[in-house]
Amino acid sequence: MRRSVYTEDHEAFRETIRDFIAREVVPVYESWEEAGHPPRDFYRKLGELGVFGIEVPEEYGGAGETGFKYQAVIYEETARAGVTFGSSGVHTGLVLPYLMEYATEEQKRRWLPGFVSGDVMTAIAMTEPGAGSDLAGIATTAKLSTDGTHYVLNGAKTFITGGVLADLVLVVCRTAPYDPADRRAGLSILCVDTASEGYAVGRKLQKIGLRTSDTAELSFSDVKVPVENLLGEEGRAFSYLTHNLVQERLAIAVGAYASAAAAVRFAVQYVKERKVFGKAVAEFQNTKFSLADCQAQVLAQQAMVDQALELYQHGELTVADAAAAKLFCTESASEVIDKCLQLHGGYGYILEYPIARLYTDNRVFRIYGGTSEVMRTIIAKSLGL
Repeated sequence: MRRSVYTEDHEAFRETIRDFIAREVVPVYESWEEAGHPPRDFYRKLGELGVFGIEVPEEYGGAGETGFKYQAVIYEETARAGVTFGSSGVHTGLVLPYLMEYATEEQKRRWLPGFVSGDVMTAIAMTEPGAGSDLAGIATTAKLSTDGTHYVLNGAKTFITGGVLADLVLVVCRTAPYDPADRRAGLSILCVDTASEGYAVGRKLQKIGLRTSDTAELSFSDVKVPVENLLGEEGRAFSYLTHNLVQERLAIAVGAYASAAAAVRFAVQYVKERKVFGKAVAEFQNTKFSLADCQAQVLAQQAMVDQALELYQHGELTVADAAAAKLFCTESASEVIDKCLQLHGGYGYILEYPIARLYTDNRVFRIYGGTSEVMRTIIAKSLGL
């Protein structure tokens, strides 16, 4: 199906990314999976390629583009190759919107040049052992020092993508006492230098998928964070988090669609080559019908994603719209990828085949950024239910 959502510039960028993946990622990807993340210098290569600076204004070393379409191209091309760029999606897709929207001019000049080059990798720490989707339950605290020069940060975070290699982490913490009457109040965001005394990376968590994306536990023991590293206003973090969830959920929807499209591509290629009972698997009617169903679902996902990208480009993608896109694309992608793995037979369960990585990587799409159950709650609320 012809797509009008991308311009010639986007398609030229696509070719650049596709060539880069074939040259710099695919040949060494298995070693990344074994290590649990790409080499640190890989992120500098992405910086040199301009990936991190697409949406950063020119005065800070970026290209000054707006919207999310270039990032969507990256999601589509990495999925097409059955790989990921480690935790770089969090760097640009999650952290950058916070820095662009809430950082002061001084903070932008201090952090964005390194952000663009890949010399300063970032992560965002929201989830805690006792607070996942319920962000109002965050217990990590930051108390202002008596002289007012710094905060003292204490607590722990878990499931932090990019947490192992990050140089700067946006930590969501409680800067005012917990108020049962208003659980969302009193939360703030502190930008923490990972070289700070008392900052520690705990376990590097072993996941069933996204194995090149380092995911860690973090702990803070009397970490001193300068007041100059407060992002936005004190006590406003909950509203900030809600505002940026729209782009995060759009990104997940794009990733799910791209994974489903890639799964169909891999399955079509496989069934044409694989022979059973003396003929290609592609010749069986079940194969044809199964892939026809998958392709129809992929095209429906594509239509929803393209509309969401256009709405977001014009500032019109609502919270409910983003939730619907994430819910539909992630649930549908899971069905498609499962069917495509089935067509690979036993080889679909072997990690050297990209379909196996797509299967395990895709599972988390229905969990992070808000579970499917949370998405249904948001959509129901928009219906007045």
